[in-house]
Amino acid sequence: MTKEERIQKQKERLAEMKIPEQKLHEAGYRYIAGVDEVGRGPLAGPVVTATVVLPENFDVLGVDDSKKLSEKRREELYDIIREKAVAYGIGMCDHQVIDEINILQATKRAMKQAVEECDRALAKLAGSDDTKKIDYVLFDAVTIEDLGRPQEAVIKGDAKVLAIAVASILAKVTRDRMMVEYADEYPWYGFEKNKGYGTAAHYEGLRLHGISPIHRKTFLKKGLEDGRIT
Repeated sequence: MTKEERIQKQKERLAEMKIPEQKLHEAGYRYIAGVDEVGRGPLAGPVVTATVVLPENFDVLGVDDSKKLSEKRREELYDIIREKAVAYGIGMCDHQVIDEINILQATKRAMKQAVEECDRALAKLAGSDDTKKIDYVLFDAVTIEDLGRPQEAVIKGDAKVLAIAVASILAKVTRDRMMVEYADEYPWYGFEKNKGYGTAAHYEGLRLHGISPIHRKTFLKKGLEDGRIT
């Protein structure tokens, strides 16, 4: 594939992913947000969510589900998205909350936090708490109770909806950076590489050193009698 062909394909992909938001704008909604999460499956660390409202003329090529992008490309897009977004917000729930209320409820709580933070960012732009507020929310396959505004759960939304895709990038980069920092504090589990997921090196660290303060105990029920995985 030539460079020109690749760019044309990216333009077509961008146009396709903008369609859901364009339809909502045509229906009269002004501030449409995409929301996604990262970190439901790992054995350690928080679940992190992001909410993003994009301008209608957002034209950055190469945006996709964060899992389909290289780390380098995610880092590049992270800064661009934050610069060009109308507003964004980050939410998270740590391992303790996950153990207390389960990962699904922790994810929903973190998503609601991200929506509320994005609302506050919009309000700051207007200088008022009431002038600007997200009026439609597109989630990646999740419905949030008591959100107080229209919403839609889009299956595989991070691959279909532009705002959800950019939210997945912000959430992924935010969480990955946190796990790299945790790797300095807890160096036995390979967090800088596995980001808390259950790789062979991670399980070996658990066998040799037991659980760390950021591990999710409900994800490691077996073999925890002495604090170690056997």
